Amino acid sequence: MGTRSINFSKVIYIERDDFLEDAPKKFFRLSVGREVRLRYAYYITCTDFVKDDNGEVIELICQYDPETRGGSSPDGRKVKGTIHWVSADHAIDANINLYDRLFTHPNPAATENFIEHLNPESLTVLNNCKLESCLADAAADTPYQFERTGYFVKDDKAETLTFNRTVTLRDTWAKIDKSNQ
Repeated sequence: MGTRSINFSKVIYIERDDFLEDAPKKFFRLSVGREVRLRYAYYITCTDFVKDDNGEVIELICQYDPETRGGSSPDGRKVKGTIHWVSADHAIDANINLYDRLFTHPNPAATENFIEHLNPESLTVLNNCKLESCLADAAADTPYQFERTGYFVKDDKAETLTFNRTVTLRDTWAKIDKSNQ
């Protein structure tokens, strides 16, 4: 399968969905006082967070346990959650195109006017996403798995570094969250 080097630094980026201020019991990602595993790195515990003037969480204050390098602890403690991250010092910026179904109707050809069933959310563009630096040299014809998100290929026709999602992955937390609503 191969190997790659991953840079670790004092400041990291995680996905916004990996932190909840008031997390329910079955949320196994970060929240104040909870410990998680950083994929391929260390255990971290969130101790505090910072909000901006609009009340949005913009920074997490965490401590890492240097004895847990590689994702296990010498004292045998276990964590239920593993989150993905990227080093802020080494991350590169890219745009991400998320494609969804083109139509909202299962058989648009069978409708009177298929144009009425075009999905306005068939393309979502995410700008200035932070990715691992190794993706700067990604080959356009090679699929890359963005963990918990899907498979992506580099868009070699875009002016800036851009990846297009080709296959989605299921998110079990999204199912649990929907069932609680």
